[in-house]
Amino acid sequence: MEQNKNMIAVAYELHDAAAADNSLIEKTEEGRPFVFLTSCGMVLDDFEKAIAPLAKGESFDFTLAPDRAYGEYVDERVVDLDKQLFFVDGKFDSDHIQVGSVVPLQNDNGDRFMGSVVEIGDDKVTIDLNHPLAGKSLHFTGSVLENRPATDEELQQLQQMMNGGCGGGCDDCQGCGGGEGHCGGHHEEKGHGKGHCHGGHCGRHQ
Repeated sequence: MEQNKNMIAVAYELHDAAAADNSLIEKTEEGRPFVFLTSCGMVLDDFEKAIAPLAKGESFDFTLAPDRAYGEYVDERVVDLDKQLFFVDGKFDSDHIQVGSVVPLQNDNGDRFMGSVVEIGDDKVTIDLNHPLAGKSLHFTGSVLENRPATDEELQQLQQMMNGGCGGGCDDCQGCGGGEGHCGGHHEEKGHGKGHCHGGHCGRHQ
């Protein structure tokens, strides 16, 4: 693995730039910054490009339009799936499949992705496959707490994640930039289904 990776820690607030009130989407907690390694795909490309050149102590303030973040919201990515697909041991998985939950799904090709539960009917479950931040302009403000070359130990941990130790990719562990953690990179969703990976016939998630 290449050694030209930096460990970066940032404290930030993320606002919806298109909202009239510039509403807060999320912020890092005190003492718990968002941490990522560069050149790994952990975060959005343009997020990394804006942060990586900054030194410890420097501030940032930038906005990513939807086409530089999570794309536009696509109505066709809201699909109805057979309720039977969400049965476990002959019973509907009501512990994890609730309106508002973000649940892990798997299609016929073995691809895994997340979907938000929109509605639960008598025989169908409506799932939104859009990223939770699709269609939003993301306004980041904050400061860099650390920016230094990654240690051998950190690189080894990254290698383990990329080899499947954490779902097959580093972005599965860390964040909105690429995966499910914080939005510099996917904020943790309330009601996140951490149980079963349900197989659905919803095609390849783009």
